Amino acid sequence: MAPSGKAFDKQPGPGALSLLYSDRDDGHNERTTMARNIEWEIPTEFQPKSDDFGFDVDETLSAVLGLQATVPEDAFTAGTLGTERAGSGVLIRKDGLVLTIGYLITEAESIWLTSSVGGAVPGHVIGYDQETGFGLVQALGRLNVPALEVGARQRVGAGDRAVLAAEGGRRHAVSATVVARQEFAGYWEYLLDRAIFTAPAHPFWGGAALIGGDGSLIGIGSLHVQHSNGRELRRDVNMVVPIDLLPPILDDIMTYGKANRPPRPWLGLYAAEVEDAIVVAGLSDRGPASKTGLKPGDRIVAVRDEPISSLASLWRRVWASGAAGAEVVLQVQRDKETMKVRILSADRTRLLKSPKLH
Repeated sequence: MAPSGKAFDKQPGPGALSLLYSDRDDGHNERTTMARNIEWEIPTEFQPKSDDFGFDVDETLSAVLGLQATVPEDAFTAGTLGTERAGSGVLIRKDGLVLTIGYLITEAESIWLTSSVGGAVPGHVIGYDQETGFGLVQALGRLNVPALEVGARQRVGAGDRAVLAAEGGRRHAVSATVVARQEFAGYWEYLLDRAIFTAPAHPFWGGAALIGGDGSLIGIGSLHVQHSNGRELRRDVNMVVPIDLLPPILDDIMTYGKANRPPRPWLGLYAAEVEDAIVVAGLSDRGPASKTGLKPGDRIVAVRDEPISSLASLWRRVWASGAAGAEVVLQVQRDKETMKVRILSADRTRLLKSPKLH
């Protein structure tokens, strides 16, 4: 889940990946909604070709579904993620289990799923995982499409060929290449150790299926970012959550609606890397950090007495403070003054509306 508004795009160093858009910037909903209302297609030269892959491309892509969610206006995420959300999901079991990206379905009160064979069926939210970003939906009707095998044991590395597909079959799919497997830190208290990055970028990435060379599901589309290896101009790529993060938490989400582990401490703090500094970029109105006197522009230099050098190190040290409810102590510089800021962290999920059914 990420906040709305202007994204924080830093000048990347060698091998860096910088956030170009949040996973719901103002254009995200406009683009995904527009995709449902007008005819569009990926240019033919970028679509996957059957001869390039060892599986039936059209049959495999039929497992990628359209997903539309409606969220109450009083939901915690309504102001940042919107109340009407649209993207894709992937059927991963014949009994109607659909995997998507969690920000599409967070606090949703209604879900509709559409398939390439026509028709629509309702669904309900089973749960979502804040740490990985995955969300699960149960279809409440027959979809008449094959389920996609979860390729959790497939090794994915730079140079691998893949297909990144939104709902709508080959016309809405991109023949892609994995350009990197590396750490990704999001400004909204989010971190993946080995995210997948693919190019060319798909214009409708939210919940899209990343399909490996054997036809199995190897990731779920999350973001549009820019990549630079230090030797060429930055280029647009998609950040994909790797599927191998799903099996360890799947049974928990099916049973409890979330991963059965202590929730991480949440600050309600948006941070960005700016010229080798970690800077407060914004504060959630209902987050614990907003009650401490922190201000946008404050520079975070340490958590307790441990210096931080990157956004990733900030989040790791915050989470090392204990479970949600633990006190997090930040050392902050404002102008030329250094001060300590004590934040009583919270469980972010307590602010969210729970699914009506489970």
